[in-house]
Amino acid sequence: MAEKIKRCYIYTRVSTNIQVEGFSLEAQKDRLLKEAKHRNMRVVGEFSDEGKSGKNIAGRTAFREMLDCIKSNQDGVDYVLVFKLSRFGRNAADVINSLQFLQDYGVNLLCVEDGIDSAGAAGKLMISVLSSVAEIERENISAQTMAGRIQKARDGKWNGGFAPYGYKLVDGKLEIEEEEAKIVRIIFEQFIKGRGLNGVANWMNEQGFKKKTRQNGTIDYFTYPFIKGVIDNPVYNGKIAYGRRRNEKIKGARNEYHVVKQDEYEVYDGIHEAIIDDDTWELAQQKRKQHAIKYEKVYSMEHEHILSGILRCPVCDAPMYGTVNRKKSKRTGEVKDTFYYVCKHRRVADGIKCNFSKQPSQNQINSEVEAMIISASKDPEFIKSIKNDVSNKTDIEEIRKILSELKGQKEKLLVVKQKLVEQQDKLDITDRCYDAKFDDLNERINQKYEEIAEIEKQIEHTQNDLNKCFEAEQTVNTAIVAMDAVGNGMYDALQDTFKKNFFRNLIERVEIFPEKTEDGRYVKSIQFKFPVVIKNKAGDGIRWDKDNHVETVCLLSKKL
Repeated sequence: MAEKIKRCYIYTRVSTNIQVEGFSLEAQKDRLLKEAKHRNMRVVGEFSDEGKSGKNIAGRTAFREMLDCIKSNQDGVDYVLVFKLSRFGRNAADVINSLQFLQDYGVNLLCVEDGIDSAGAAGKLMISVLSSVAEIERENISAQTMAGRIQKARDGKWNGGFAPYGYKLVDGKLEIEEEEAKIVRIIFEQFIKGRGLNGVANWMNEQGFKKKTRQNGTIDYFTYPFIKGVIDNPVYNGKIAYGRRRNEKIKGARNEYHVVKQDEYEVYDGIHEAIIDDDTWELAQQKRKQHAIKYEKVYSMEHEHILSGILRCPVCDAPMYGTVNRKKSKRTGEVKDTFYYVCKHRRVADGIKCNFSKQPSQNQINSEVEAMIISASKDPEFIKSIKNDVSNKTDIEEIRKILSELKGQKEKLLVVKQKLVEQQDKLDITDRCYDAKFDDLNERINQKYEEIAEIEKQIEHTQNDLNKCFEAEQTVNTAIVAMDAVGNGMYDALQDTFKKNFFRNLIERVEIFPEKTEDGRYVKSIQFKFPVVIKNKAGDGIRWDKDNHVETVCLLSKKL
């Protein structure tokens, strides 16, 4: 009886760090095809990731596609062939998990150059060891790469990426792009003359200057972030900065990182020509330090913009924030503050232009919202619906009980898993049934790991639910206390800070009309953070625009 021909996939990968001869995609593929022919295997699928790191499988599209094909059993493969284990992955946990995934569907891994076949117990052990070595090697490669970049910065060379605005890259070196450099000089000139970052952006746009669009900048007008980035970048003073931003691991996540801006970093003399001279640079940095100081309030000490961020622009729906118009009497020296709300996008410096130019008075907007809340506080159904929200959302004791039970289940699973590991360690390698016993215990251990992972996921979700309950209870209880004070006529005695917190706990958003209504009102609606009942009508808020709705009646007929 002829031996069954095994079917296989071949997988190849090169990363941005490994492009040396012998590791190319073509070389890997050629070696794998020869090995498959030698072993009388039929290649039924080829998968390749070019320029993909092996630190995890998240960014490897072809690898994930291969796993999906194995899961669906569309080709009935018996093996996956890779050139070396490091091509399969460099993260130990991912290698082990991926291998277990393959074997769950009856597929084994063959690492050709390493001479490892996962079909045997010894092969699995070698994979566990070598995958850890591969991870250490990946970390060493990363460390060597970083060391190379640091040295490049010390030598004053550009470290890669797009050239900053005002420069162009010629053979990897920064050279001045004069048309853009003129813009950079104007930005610094206007900034040290007294304009703020927003002011410079607005002035540049008003004067008709256009920003050249390029790979790292797709808009042709000037924004606050762009101006800030130019003023803060030492490259314009002929320097090379290293470590201004760093990839830092996200706590609680595996192989997930985010970019964090650093307060301190190294600066070296660059070999490129500076656009901004030393004196101009120093003046700009001194002004930046002065503006970075948070000044203490001197006037209107107790005033708070109580609806800031809650109030929404009637044109673009962006949050509206508080601003002040301060006038000082020349005769008496007395300072008078008048407060308004303005749209977040009122200036193009934010990158978005909103044409809502009105600045509604805070006194009027606040008074209208307060009147609506005071009126609602006198409705027993409104107070009752808030209290019901506590009982509906915060069954804390029940959630605590579930959380305790889940943690108990996890502890039991950990004990069982540890006993299985100990049994596996005590196996006699000379036992003729060693492989079968090892595989059996290994399967049971992996099953326990899966059960533990599932329990941990449930614990995390339950803990999040408990945290949300605490937050909801605190929010609603604060609202109840405040509503009692409002209902008892004590609202006017409350400080602005308390009023601001009260509205944040109670209100999701406040909408206003673009223009005052005929009876002089601005407020259109209030939406609360939880369902409420007002005058026997359930909903999520109060609306004053119902009279503005237009009803239309249409006659529909079928054409014969």
